[in-house]
Amino acid sequence: METPAASSSRIQGEVVYLYAFDIAYELSREPIQTLLGQPVAQFSVDVSRRGPKNLLFHQPQMVRLPAWERRAPFGSVRLDITVKVLPIGAISISARMPFALDRLEQLVDFHDLHFNNGSLHDEVQRLAHDVQRDLAKHIIRPIEQVAPEEAYTVFCLNSPVCGDGGSPLRAELWLEQHRRAVASILTQESADSLSRQEAVESTSKSLSYYEDDLVVIDWDAALLVDQPKDFDETLHILELANVQLAELEAYDRVLDAALERSYRDLRSAPMRRRAEVLRDLRELQIDMARFNDELSNITKFFGDWHLARVYEAVAKRFHLSDWHRAVADKLKTLDELHQLLKSDQSNRWMMILEVTIVLLFIIDLAILFIGARH
Repeated sequence: METPAASSSRIQGEVVYLYAFDIAYELSREPIQTLLGQPVAQFSVDVSRRGPKNLLFHQPQMVRLPAWERRAPFGSVRLDITVKVLPIGAISISARMPFALDRLEQLVDFHDLHFNNGSLHDEVQRLAHDVQRDLAKHIIRPIEQVAPEEAYTVFCLNSPVCGDGGSPLRAELWLEQHRRAVASILTQESADSLSRQEAVESTSKSLSYYEDDLVVIDWDAALLVDQPKDFDETLHILELANVQLAELEAYDRVLDAALERSYRDLRSAPMRRRAEVLRDLRELQIDMARFNDELSNITKFFGDWHLARVYEAVAKRFHLSDWHRAVADKLKTLDELHQLLKSDQSNRWMMILEVTIVLLFIIDLAILFIGARH
């Protein structure tokens, strides 16, 4: 039997798997009462750190599903499943699995969770399709084929963390002592094979507020050290950023398809078809304006508060500003095509009017000439 001392020396916490899916153009504003047979509630979290008095904190609708009991190569696991529904036509599915390990390096094996008869990725993909079907009456213009998810893994460690001697350490000092192991977890690589430069780079985006908390953010995963009751606020920020990334990627694909279609139509379409192209471009511009507003509304953080710093760090890791810039550039190209078509359309109408005036003038002269002869 495990003694209390041995139990306390183990590394305890939970692995949180975040999956974001774009399922529709948008969702209706009608409240959702149930989802997959479970009651829907409003997400809320108590912010434990300093923040503005009137904190703008997006609170999506969410549902907790019955826990999944699965068999993994290392034993039985229990996963707590939560689905969040966002009005921008996206859903975020999180799966939380507790752990108690002897060594930090063992967390590398939990980066991608596989079962004896499949993987968490496959099961979450099927769940996303089930959620889309169940939300059918709330969905405006559903996505015909749900794209592969944007996945992110967060390793949450219960604080305080301990040094090699078993005594509690300040979180920042603990990171210095275990930087290579943390980099190994985040990159899913062997600690021995990583260079010092890569270890430093992978763990460079680290933030701490109290002596015993820490968040280290990388592209594919993050490590969070905190009290278990305070995990949710940071996880929610990471989850919203992951949803933003998924939505930006989805709309980037939409814009790519729209540009390709517009170029093709402009080269080969007859004049009457160009009016339809103009209408499509105008509708797409309106859609993109709505999308930008909705996407900005779910992550409104201002000032030098801890959660704002966390969001800024993960936004840099995800290159969200680059994605926004890519989308903006393509929107600018669409706007130029729109203006080109409008100018072309105006020129054609001016030509028609000029030809009409000339014809009327000729008819008027013909009438005068005929009248003079009579």
